[in-house]
Amino acid sequence: MACNKSFSSSYMLLSPEKVGVIDLFRILIYSDVHKTECVDSSKEGEESFERRWIMFVSILVQKLLLLVAKPMAWSGLAIEFWLNLVSSNRGLGRLLVNCFRGKVVMPDRESGRFLSCPGNWDKRVELDKSIRPGDSEYYAALCIMASKASYENEAYLQTTVTRHWQMKFLGFYNFWNDYQGKATTQAFMLRDRDTIIVAFRGTEPFDADAWSSDFDLSWYEFPGVGKIHGGFMKALGLQKTLGWPKELDPRLKTPAPLAYYAIREKLRALLGENDKAKYILTGHSLGGALAILFTAILAMHGEAWLLKKLEAVYTYGQPRVGDENFGEFMERALNEHKIEYFRFVYGNDIVPRLPYDDSAFMFKHFGRCCYFNSKYKGRIVREEPNKNYFSLRQMIPMMLNAWHELMRSFTISREMGPDYKEGSFLRIFRVIGLLIPGIPAHTPCDYVNAMRLGASQLFRHQQ
Repeated sequence: MACNKSFSSSYMLLSPEKVGVIDLFRILIYSDVHKTECVDSSKEGEESFERRWIMFVSILVQKLLLLVAKPMAWSGLAIEFWLNLVSSNRGLGRLLVNCFRGKVVMPDRESGRFLSCPGNWDKRVELDKSIRPGDSEYYAALCIMASKASYENEAYLQTTVTRHWQMKFLGFYNFWNDYQGKATTQAFMLRDRDTIIVAFRGTEPFDADAWSSDFDLSWYEFPGVGKIHGGFMKALGLQKTLGWPKELDPRLKTPAPLAYYAIREKLRALLGENDKAKYILTGHSLGGALAILFTAILAMHGEAWLLKKLEAVYTYGQPRVGDENFGEFMERALNEHKIEYFRFVYGNDIVPRLPYDDSAFMFKHFGRCCYFNSKYKGRIVREEPNKNYFSLRQMIPMMLNAWHELMRSFTISREMGPDYKEGSFLRIFRVIGLLIPGIPAHTPCDYVNAMRLGASQLFRHQQ
């Protein structure tokens, strides 16, 4: 490998770009996988078949993503263009009329009205007016809306934050991934009175780079901290030869800023202007993993002042980030600095149940889980039900639940009001859930509903 791993005490790195067909299947057949070019590990000796299977699947998926990255991106662009073309012309019927008249309104990807696929799943922009500052669920409801909005472009974010939410927009940022050699991580910041919110973008449906970060099961181990998911660290700003230095070398030049360091410096400047100011970290999916990992790197660096200013971390559909030792390290850090950590999981959402928590996978969740069922009833549990998702015993109940969610999409607006109306694009996605339960449950829509309909009861129960 070209990079220096001396910043970690142990590691296991997977390199899909270096794998050939023979090497790939050699992982399954031979136990001495460390002799292949695509596996670089500090550990010598043989690996069990279970661990080799994990490596095989991770490398295979990443390799396939590398091969289909451009077709995926083109497909996403085409689908988003079509959805925005229809909405820009106020429906399919009006679009056909405009075609005959030669007055078709073409969507502009940089405009504040252009929506991504996640934005088309749930077009809600306004905050729930029944949830007010000071309510126990206020920031949980605000943070899921910020996490949902993070999938959109800068113009949309600025319009939403300033005009609709009446808050201050602090900026939208693209960050560099040193391992992928491109800017693949995004986040934005806003200020709500004395509270700054940092929202990390999650995994976009047609973004092969983001999916590669999710499926990259490489890991690094840090003394006194534990093992941490390599793909997420790379997305947050891990450097190939330096790891996580406390301060950046001023001579280091990257085409775009590194997420952790750029956000940290921005927070130092903003929080230094106001002694009362606090901040919150949030994100959906991959974004949630980056939010809690940002907290971990602060703790690793001993950033006591910034940790003191951190009021809470809210994550939605967050995957597992580290091993059991990492979880213990994080629980100590959160307790020491009195940081609230809310990890929300809706229904059969598949992402919080990955990577596997078993003897072969070392990844584990930590802290409490705020779990909501398909009726948006919440409860505090240590671990979400069916924690590893793939269970024959749970397959039929999950499929029945997927049918319930599809039927609910036609009735929820009559029961809860027009704000909860689901469009045809989301309903099509729910049909897919009949075959693969847990995929539609990962969309931000159900998390927004859960925060609005069930969070107040959950927080009252907690108090």
